[in-house]
This record gives sequence, C-alpha cells and structure tokens, in this order.
Amino acid sequence: MTRLQDLYTEQNQSPWLDNLKRGWLTSGELERWVERGVRGITSNPSIFQKAMETGDAYDSQLRTLAAEKTSILDSYWDLVTADIEDALRILRPVHDASGGEDGYVSVEVAPSLARDTAGTIEAARHLNTTIAQPNLYVKIPGTAEGLPAIQQMISEKRSINVTLLFSIERYAEVIEAYLAGLEAAEGDLSSVSSVASFFISRVDTEVDRRLDEVGTDAALALKGKAAVANGKLAYELFLERFSGPRWDALAARGARKQRPLWASTSTKNPDYPDTLYVDALIGPDTVNTIPDATLEAFDDHGTVARTIDADVDEARATIAGLAEVGVDLADVTRVLEDEGVAAFSKSFDELIDVLQAKSDSFGA
Repeated sequence: MTRLQDLYTEQNQSPWLDNLKRGWLTSGELERWVERGVRGITSNPSIFQKAMETGDAYDSQLRTLAAEKTSILDSYWDLVTADIEDALRILRPVHDASGGEDGYVSVEVAPSLARDTAGTIEAARHLNTTIAQPNLYVKIPGTAEGLPAIQQMISEKRSINVTLLFSIERYAEVIEAYLAGLEAAEGDLSSVSSVASFFISRVDTEVDRRLDEVGTDAALALKGKAAVANGKLAYELFLERFSGPRWDALAARGARKQRPLWASTSTKNPDYPDTLYVDALIGPDTVNTIPDATLEAFDDHGTVARTIDADVDEARATIAGLAEVGVDLADVTRVLEDEGVAAFSKSFDELIDVLQAKSDSFGA
C-alpha cells in the first residue's frame, strides 16, 4: 500500500492529481498515478498553458486543426477536450468502483467568464453536453457572479467543481448555492456531485507578506499558520451545513455532500515542510488535489493521520490574532480572488497567442 492509498482507506480523504498533460496520457504515466492511489484529476488554464507550450505533444493535432482552418479558440478547446476525454476514460473505473464518489476529471470554463453569470451558465452547459461523461466536473469560479451559475447547474443535475475559494464567507455562499440547487432539482439526486475547491497555500503567501510588513514579534509568530487555520474553519462549516433537517431531507433523495477540496497545496515557502498543506488537512469526506511533486513528497514521507479537526480552537485564535496585528483577512481573500481570476486569464491569453503562432507556422 502507498501512502496515497492509505490516505483514502484509513482517513477517507481522496488524493487527486492537480496536473494534466498529454505526455502522461500517451506514456501510461497517468495510469501509474492511479495505480499508486490517485482518485481524480484537476486542471485549469495555467496547467494547460504549461502542458501545451512545452514540447511537441500537441503539434500533430494542432497541425490538423490548422489545415482544417479551425479558429485558434476552437482549436484550444479541441486540444483540451481530447485530453479531458482520455483522462476521463482512465479514471472511469475509479468512478464506477466508488459509486460515483471519485474518479472525476475537472475542466474549467474560460477564465474571461469569471464575472459573467450568463456566459458561465452557457459555457458550463456546453462543456457538460459536449463531453457528456458522468465523471466530468465543470469548474466554475466561486465569484459572486459565479454563485447563480453554480446554483443553476446543480438544479439541472450537472456536476460542478467550484474553484477559487479563499474566504469562509464565500464558501458559506457556495454551500448555500449547492443546497438551493439541489432543492430546485427534481427527483432522485444521486447523480449530482460537487466539490468546493478551497485554496490553501496562497493564503499563507499573502498573509505572510503582510505580517512581514507589520514586523512585530506578535505578527511574525503568526507566519505560516493562517492557511491551515482557514482550512480547518472551512471544514467546521462543512460539518455544520451538511447536517440537520435541511440536509437530511436532501440526503433522503440521494443527495451527496459537497466535499471540501483543498487546492493550492504545494508549499511555496521553502522554509516550510514540503508536505505541510497535505499533512495538516487530513480528514473524512474531503479531497486534496496535489501537484505531482508534492504527491511524490507525501508518498515518500508524509504522515497519514486525521488532523483536519485537531486544534480548531487554536485555528480560531490564529484568525483572531491576524486581526489583532492589523492583517485584514477579508481583504486578503478579496485580493487573492482577484489575482486568481487575473492569473488564469493571463495564462489563457498567453497560451492562445502561443497556439496561434504555432498554427501560423504550420501553414507557412
């Protein structure tokens, strides 16, 4: 047994792989990750940028698309769809064996739609219909504008990965959108699935920067603690909202809990342990989507133990301490959401430019 397998069998946490590239699909590497215990895959515009800009794995398909005079935007989606469909095929046995709990592959709507409710709904429907596999998650950013789209998609029984969550307050709104969507759906709900992707390490990056600016002993003592504390309080909210009469009524119709998914779990600060954001957030009914380097590190020397609901009072004290030293966590999470939307948009635009240049060179 690997540590990744132990994570699921002992702690009911599903390790997913936060990366996808064609070379893994053609070489058998992705199958090997699944054999080691990976139970799902997430992707985003930045991941596809890195995959498509390096090497020539996509050149053959892009050359064909260029010869067919396919627009560069449509070419991008054809390339992405091919990867997603191959990954879905590889993960389908996990999906079936888990009764629809795992085995998902996530693909994100265009990042330009993050502030466009109607556009997001249209794009999510299109992706869901075009790919049409039960283990597909369409990713919708958890922005204010994304909330109505999330509720609408769930009411149509389309499975959704809500991404770019940083604050407890927004997470509460996402849970409400999920529950309201389920309540609006008709009949049996067992085919509907969702995760809420709560970003972790980026919180420490921004909070630590502000703590360094404050510079007092009290501020510096809080470095490296905010992200895990935020995650622990998110899990506490998850337990609260997915219990009680309202949830029981939905569960009786076959509804599944919207599991918290810990995202951005590689360690950005080299002074922190390389498995910090995996080791510290282990617990039942959760997912951790982990970049391959961090997966390797955890499988080598991570600790499999329930930690997600340990020291919750300390987590609350950490969040309170941030306010006491002048770090506004609400502002931190607002900045991080804006930066996340901008970063994905930048990756998408840069990739389109690269694909256009490659496509033009094929026609020369």
